[in-house]
Amino acid sequence: MMDFFYLIPIAIALGVIGLCAFMWSLRSGQYEDLDGAAARILLDDEALPPANPVSGAENSAEGPTSEAASSAGSPQAEAPPRPR
Repeated sequence: MMDFFYLIPIAIALGVIGLCAFMWSLRSGQYEDLDGAAARILLDDEALPPANPVSGAENSAEGPTSEAASSAGSPQAEAPPRPR
């Protein structure tokens, strides 16, 4: 019976903490755009070029070359804009 004097206040405190967290999420807009978040995962991110391109000419025994020097002569294709 004495255990209830400990368990009931702990249960009430956890309930109040959960209610406060739920109210905070409502006020901060966590539930505003549920469909957008579900569709956003299906979109591809923009293609990023690799940091260190691997090829026979650039991969010499002298060590890695700087990215600016290796990409200065080669044009890079841009990714198409993402739909909004």
